[in-house]
Amino acid sequence: MLVHRIIEWSLRNRFIVIVLAAGLFAWGVFAVRENPIDAIPDLSENQVIVFTEWMGRGPRLIEDQVTYPLVTNLQGIPRVKYVRGSSMFGMSFIFIIFEDDVDIYWARERVLEKLSTIARQLPEGVAPTLGPDGTGVGHILWYTLDAPDINLGEQRAIQDWYIKFALQNVPGVSEIASFGGSQQEYQVTLDPNKLLYYKLSVPEVISAIRANNNESGGRKFELSGIGYIIKTSGYLQSLDQIRDIPVKTQGSIPVKVGDIASVQMTGEPRLGIFDQDGRGERVGGIVVMRYGENADAVIDRVKAKMKEVAKGLPPGVQFDIIYDRGTLIKESINSIKRTLIEEMIVVSIVVIIFLFHWRSALSIIIQIPVTLAISFILLNAFGITSNIMSLTGIALAIGVIVDNGIIMSENAYKHLSERYASTQKEQL
Repeated sequence: MLVHRIIEWSLRNRFIVIVLAAGLFAWGVFAVRENPIDAIPDLSENQVIVFTEWMGRGPRLIEDQVTYPLVTNLQGIPRVKYVRGSSMFGMSFIFIIFEDDVDIYWARERVLEKLSTIARQLPEGVAPTLGPDGTGVGHILWYTLDAPDINLGEQRAIQDWYIKFALQNVPGVSEIASFGGSQQEYQVTLDPNKLLYYKLSVPEVISAIRANNNESGGRKFELSGIGYIIKTSGYLQSLDQIRDIPVKTQGSIPVKVGDIASVQMTGEPRLGIFDQDGRGERVGGIVVMRYGENADAVIDRVKAKMKEVAKGLPPGVQFDIIYDRGTLIKESINSIKRTLIEEMIVVSIVVIIFLFHWRSALSIIIQIPVTLAISFILLNAFGITSNIMSLTGIALAIGVIVDNGIIMSENAYKHLSERYASTQKEQL
């Protein structure tokens, strides 16, 4: 039999077997260091999310004009299991679920190709975009800004225009999702009675504001060997500039935006607020990890980057981390490591006591670290992270490893004793 031949070859080539075992053990130690670490296994589906924004429209209109065309056309992508759609006020979400063995970036490319052919079927101004290349368990760190002396609008501006761009450059980070506060915007509130009095319509006012919020370039003008670039600077920079925009001329008198509307700086309408510990509203961000990255390493890199970013924040502003999976990862991994070490020690003592033969016990005990090291080689080969479930499975398998070793040792001892007894009889 093949097993008998392997055992016979191993007995005749002990040195080669020892070298192979040592090589596998060294490879396993290297695999332990390279294996990604996370607290929980990623059991989410292999999916690509398509997000479409069409503000001001109701869920029924979003469903008919955006979600339905996208769902029906995205179903033709190869290796797709199914497509789900969700419509809400002003937004549409499409979830394309691929087969488990499909590469996520290949799937995203196929979705982008399909979206380029669907755009003409959607309403004007509607542009579907892909969601971040993260998974359902990709939210690895949440933080807020502790800024008691700065209003929410300024905090959100700091988050969106400084912190977000800095943290997005960290390797392994897919997206920094901002939350809380209010995004500042110019708001023009029209008076319907004045529109009726001046015989103006809403589209005329919108067109006038858009036409006066623009820049255009001219030609290059050379004079005395010096080149000058001609351009017009027309971007709106203050509330007064918006109020002074002429909309229509009546009897040589211009009707300005300020005559028919109130102009103010305010935040966009919000559907909710983010309150922390009952102490009031906060502004912050969510760090989304890229697909297939090492969560523990990404969190460490993000924290190091946050220390650099904190140097450029206004006085009195600092980060407040409210959720950190790194703490959970370290506590979970340390707990499993401690359990593994305790099991190895207890098993070794039990083996020594019951066998009471140091060579047999040593041959069994050596199998434990070698087998554990080799298991991490397989974890890396199949893309499995070191998490609570995988390490617990390894811990449970120690008993099986030792059991096989004891059976083989007892079997070998039995055959040797029988052979020794038969030899003694022949001598007698």
